[in-house]
Formats: sequence, structure tokens, C-alpha cells
Amino acid sequence: MTRAIETATFLSITSVIYFLLLFKFVPTPAIFQEKILPVLPWWSLVSFGAYSLGNIGYHIFKFRDCDDAYFELMEQIQEAKTELRAKGVSIDND
Repeated sequence: MTRAIETATFLSITSVIYFLLLFKFVPTPAIFQEKILPVLPWWSLVSFGAYSLGNIGYHIFKFRDCDDAYFELMEQIQEAKTELRAKGVSIDND
């Protein structure tokens, strides 16, 4: 099963469960129905955003630990600078 199919399946099942609860096909306590259920999608969205930002930040912080990728990227930057200088573009000296 591909990642896209897994994600679509998860979102479909989650949506069906949410709408069953929201439209009271499944009985739930009144406080859950009135206070928690309406804000659940926003809470999920904010949680996913926080997780995504944390994950991106962690991998940016860890970037220098990937020595092979770091040196490969630095090599490509130097090649690009050399090519641009050959074409007459001024590059800040590092």
C-alpha cells in the first residue's frame, strides 16, 4: 500500500468517525458534544502544524550531522559560485 493510499484511508476513517459523532449517530455525553467535538478539527490542525514545525526545526538543526550531505552541498555551492563568477556575476567572498 502506498503512502498516499494509507493517508487517504486514515483521513477517510477519521472523517467518518467524526461525522458520526458530530451528527449524533453515536451517543456521547452532552459536554463532549457541545464543548470538545466542535473544536476537535482545529485542535488536530494546530497539533499537526506544531509537529510539522518541530520536525522541520529538528532536521534543520541536525543538518550538519549529516557530513556526507553537508560536504556535497558545500561542493555544489562552490561549483555554482565558480560558474557564476565565470559569467561575470559578483559573489560575496566568504
